[in-house]
Amino acid sequence: MNAAPFSSLSDGHQRLQALVGAWRGEEEVAATQWTDAGTATSEVLAEAQFGGLFVVQRYRQRRDGTISFGAHNVFGFDQQNGIVTMHQFDSMGFVPMSPAIGMWNGNELVLERSSPRGAASVTYGFDGADTYRMKLQFKPAGSNAWQDMVSGLYRRVSTSETKEG
Repeated sequence: MNAAPFSSLSDGHQRLQALVGAWRGEEEVAATQWTDAGTATSEVLAEAQFGGLFVVQRYRQRRDGTISFGAHNVFGFDQQNGIVTMHQFDSMGFVPMSPAIGMWNGNELVLERSSPRGAASVTYGFDGADTYRMKLQFKPAGSNAWQDMVSGLYRRVSTSETKEG
């Protein structure tokens, strides 16, 4: 049951709709403690849920023809505090202590989250309705330096062009 029609959503909730759709990405993966450097492709399927109050995103990264990383993200807008939230559950298996939080800065959505392992920052930059860029960085606990992890360019595709698996 949809609780609210899109037209009655706050501006913050409406901005989240930019994530909705099927996307294919080309990514550069940096060498980290979790993986080797290289390239990857990704498929992203994001749907508005509960009348647009949340956007649920399924992300799958492929390297050498095999799924190398997967994530299930739930984006929301905390209207009382004026912030975007993202709860992420992924194939690394770390249980998130809290959501990533952030704000829009022009056409960029910047979210950060901290854990005992360190801090993560992800930026989604929208070049238009049919493309966006994503950059993920990590700062290990005890460090002041951000490390690049993944960056990519994503283009809108038809839902039939995304693979299950």
